[in-house]
Amino acid sequence: MARRSAPLLRRILSSPSPAPAPAPAHHGGAGARRTVTYMPRPGDGNPRAVTLIPGDGIGPLVTGAVQQVMEVMHAPVYFETYEVRGDMPTVPPAVIESIRRNKVCLKGGLATPVGGGVSSLNMQLRKELDLYASLVNCSNFPGLPTRHQDVDIVVIRENTEGEYSGLEHEVVPGVVESLKVITKFCSERIAKYAFEYAYLNNRKKVTAVHKANIMKLADGLFLESCREVASKYPGIQYNEIIVDNCCMQLVAKPEQFDVMVTPNLYGNLVANTAAGIAGGTGVMPGGNVGQDHAVFEQGASAGNVGNENILEQKKANPIALLLSSAMMLRHLQFPSFADRLETAVKRVIAEGKYRTKDLGGTSTTQEVTDAVIANLD
Repeated sequence: MARRSAPLLRRILSSPSPAPAPAPAHHGGAGARRTVTYMPRPGDGNPRAVTLIPGDGIGPLVTGAVQQVMEVMHAPVYFETYEVRGDMPTVPPAVIESIRRNKVCLKGGLATPVGGGVSSLNMQLRKELDLYASLVNCSNFPGLPTRHQDVDIVVIRENTEGEYSGLEHEVVPGVVESLKVITKFCSERIAKYAFEYAYLNNRKKVTAVHKANIMKLADGLFLESCREVASKYPGIQYNEIIVDNCCMQLVAKPEQFDVMVTPNLYGNLVANTAAGIAGGTGVMPGGNVGQDHAVFEQGASAGNVGNENILEQKKANPIALLLSSAMMLRHLQFPSFADRLETAVKRVIAEGKYRTKDLGGTSTTQEVTDAVIANLD
């Protein structure tokens, strides 16, 4: 990533007691205190437990790569591993309890059946743990050719409502009603996250993606919330873009975007489009963050999770999850380990000798993993 990976934000909404922050004043008004959502502080150095969900298909391959690298690095984390499959009716209570206890989870892809009555376990996790913010970093990597250069986009997506609320039913045979739910609370919360992220990470612009020209009430409420929050950050440029024009602009001139804040469904589409432009989903890290918990996984759609050919040949790309684990290390306040891992991954990408098929190579997962280990400082 062109800029350093930013720490994930732990608190967005103001708490009754002031957050410990060195900055005495808010940029929104004289004398007001700025609520810092995350301040990097030296960790206590003690090893941290992390819940590990290898997932379906290629998931165990790529999470296994992360475990190998962490062991060689002597990273101060250890994993509590739980077997979860996408066709399970619910996430096992022991897994939820583990994440609540450890606060952090690393997850491989979980296959979600298309249609039918099985709900997405990914959505269950997000709702159960209130992981309201999805964060996906989409940026160019030196040595990896793409159609566009100077791409450095952070997509911040509301993760708990919108079309993903799961409120749908059959009115009469042949007619299904699906509700899109937008609330001021969630819209304001994700807008605060996006602007605070931009402020703390020296980002210059936040773009709100919407379809308020058609969905005047629902997306109108989302825009209203974004505008209210934007007024408190005069040092950050704010603009708005309709989602269909956004997709066109992304493929034509992606360098114009910086931080993008979106409702749930639009964010899924925008993040995958941006990832494809910047090098592919196999190299894009991400995380799902709540007030108390965070789940790190491949940033954009893990559409190859059930690809049998990749699984049989053991040629899944581990780069995205390795970079996501670097985000996790920084979140756990182990920045030196995160920097080492990111630097090693970028060296492997720049050298171009070991690449999986999605990046134009023929390497196996293990060969890429060994190359990353060899490049660790």
